[in-house]
Amino acid sequence: MSDPRFPHPARGIALAVCATLCFALLDTASQYVGAVVPVLMAVWLRFLVQTVMTLMLLWPRQRTALFKTRQPGWQLLRGALMVSSGTVAYMSLRHVPVGEFTAILMLVPLVITLMAAPLLHERVPPLTWLLVAGGLMGALIVIRPKGSDFQGAMLLPLGLVVINAVYQIVTSRMVRTEDPGTMHFYTGLTGLVFGTLLLPWSWVNLGDWTLWAIVAVMGVFGSLGHYFMIQAYHRAPASRITPYMYAQIGFATLGGWVVFGYAPDAWSIAGIALIALCGGLGVRVRHG
Repeated sequence: MSDPRFPHPARGIALAVCATLCFALLDTASQYVGAVVPVLMAVWLRFLVQTVMTLMLLWPRQRTALFKTRQPGWQLLRGALMVSSGTVAYMSLRHVPVGEFTAILMLVPLVITLMAAPLLHERVPPLTWLLVAGGLMGALIVIRPKGSDFQGAMLLPLGLVVINAVYQIVTSRMVRTEDPGTMHFYTGLTGLVFGTLLLPWSWVNLGDWTLWAIVAVMGVFGSLGHYFMIQAYHRAPASRITPYMYAQIGFATLGGWVVFGYAPDAWSIAGIALIALCGGLGVRVRHG
């Protein structure tokens, strides 16, 4: 049965898939420049591009309405979460291949389900706890925290899962009252302000113009991806969108193969499959 609040869910699904492609391209580019560009500088440049793009695209239509918000505190929180997410993601991609990194992030829907218990007073079925354990096992298989090559930083993606889960919960709450363009603008502005305050301690001169271009493109991919996702949540319920977000694993794995010549080994594929299976079943358990 269709939901009257979302008369065109197929458009929401298409936007969500476009968003996952943008995020995969962003992560692939981040891994490419990660060894050269300092993390805070990269994050600052990304949000600079996002803020400028948002103003250029939305100002002609919205004018001063772009700046009007009913929830400035929530806007600040959402922006701070996005800055934290971008920073931790950039650091993670220095240690974990982009395909496996993306697979671990697919634990986010399961973590959102767990957070619904204390935050939304929802009951979490025992099967969901089992699926979360299975998804975490898949993540540990992907990372394989043992041997001389293991570093503690390889666990950063698990922290990023929690940050992104909170970010999505905040976003789903805000879309009820806030304009998507306004949300996108304030997220970029918050990241730009925080990044500017820290820029004197992170700035380096990038001699190669291609690095400047890649970092600028990262801002474009990040900006488009988050805008597409906000629009997707306006056009389709989260239960319809979430299963299609797993397309990001395929896009990211393809990006890692094309750019770095890296193909996941059998253990990584098994871990990715376990995460996808548990995540997909988790969506069905929660939404019936």
